[in-house]
Amino acid sequence: MNNLLQRTKGDKVIWTIVFFLSAVSLLAVYSSTGSLAYRVYSGHTEYYLFKQLSVLLLGVMIIYFAHRVNYTIYSRVAQIGFILSIPLLIYTLAFGSNLNEASRWIRLPVINLTFQTSDIAKLALFMYVSRQLSRKQLVITDFKKGFLPIIIPVGVICALIMPANMSTALLLGASCMLLCFIGRVPLKFLLSMIGGAIVLIVLMFAIASLTGYGRAETWKKRIESFTSGEAHEVPYQVQQANIAIAGGGTVGKGPGNSTARNFLPHPYSDFIFAIILEEYGIFGAFLVLVAYLVLLLRSIRIFKNCPYAFGAFLALGLSVTLVIQALMHMAVNVHLLPVTGLTLPLVSMGGSSVIFTSLAIGIILSVSRSVEETTKKEVTNVAVAA
Repeated sequence: MNNLLQRTKGDKVIWTIVFFLSAVSLLAVYSSTGSLAYRVYSGHTEYYLFKQLSVLLLGVMIIYFAHRVNYTIYSRVAQIGFILSIPLLIYTLAFGSNLNEASRWIRLPVINLTFQTSDIAKLALFMYVSRQLSRKQLVITDFKKGFLPIIIPVGVICALIMPANMSTALLLGASCMLLCFIGRVPLKFLLSMIGGAIVLIVLMFAIASLTGYGRAETWKKRIESFTSGEAHEVPYQVQQANIAIAGGGTVGKGPGNSTARNFLPHPYSDFIFAIILEEYGIFGAFLVLVAYLVLLLRSIRIFKNCPYAFGAFLALGLSVTLVIQALMHMAVNVHLLPVTGLTLPLVSMGGSSVIFTSLAIGIILSVSRSVEETTKKEVTNVAVAA
C-alpha cells in the first residue's frame, strides 16, 4: 500500500476532487435508483449502487495507470484515436442502438456492453487539437498552414456527432474554440469558425426537417418550450426538477429523502444535479460546483507551469471540456438552458462516460506528474550548483 501511495503522483487537490465527486456519485445514484432497482430487480435496491461502485473503482484504476504514462505518448495516440473515431461515428449513425430517438450507442457483441462513440471521439479530438496547436505555433497566424489543419478535424468530428447528439457537438465545438483562443489562434479565424458552425447547424437542421432523419423535431420542441415563457409549455422533466430544487431549500431534505426521484425522468443521469439540490440543498450543490471550478483552476496552474506546449494544451483542454459539460448540466437542471442529454462528469450513473472521464483526468494528472518531476529536477540542480 505504501509503495502504491508513493507511486501515486500528480496534483493532490485533483485526486481529492476525484474521490469527493465519486462519493457524491455513490450517494446520489443510490438515492435516485432505489425505487427503480426495487421494481426491476425484485427488491434488490442496492443493485445500481454496487454497479456504480464497480464502475468508479475501474475509473480510479484507469486514472492511476493513465497518470503513470508519460503524457508525450498521448501525442502519438491522438492521431490513431482521431482516425479511428471517424468510422466509429459513421457506424454509430448508421447502425447504432437507439436511445431517446438518437443513435448514440454501439453495442458490443458477446459481452452485450454499450458505449457512446462520442466519448471516444471527444477525448481523441482534444488530444489531436492539442498536438496540432503545439506543432503549429510558429505558423498559427497562417490560415492554410496553421488554422485549417486544426479546424478541419474539429468540423468533421462535430458534424458526425451532431445528427444524434446536438448538445455534445456544440459543447465539443465551443471547448475546441476556447482552446484555440488560448493557443493564440487569431480572433478573425475564430469568428469564421463560429460562422461556419452556424451554417453547419442550419444546414443540418434543414436536412433533418426535409428528410425526417435526425432529431429536428426534438430540437425544435426543446427550443420552443424554453423560449415560450408559458407555464404549460415547460417540459415535464423541468417541472419536476423545479419541484425538487424548491423542496431542497438551503440545506436539503437529507441523503435518501428525495421524492422527485419517483417522478423525474432519468434522475440518475441527466437530472442528477436536481436530486443533489433536493437532498443536500443549495449548500451541498455549491460544494459540487466548487469542486469542478477548483479542478479548472488547478488545471490552469498545470498549464502555466508546464514547459511544453502539448502538455499545457492537453491538461487545459481536457479540464475545460469537463467543467463546461458540468456547468451545462447544472444550467439545464435549474432551467437556464434547454433540456439536453449531458451528464454530470464522474457523478451521473454510467459506464462509458465514467471510464472516458477517468481517462481524461488521468491524462491531466500525467501532465501534472511530469511538471512536478521537472520542478524537482530544477530545484535539485539549483541546490547542487549552489
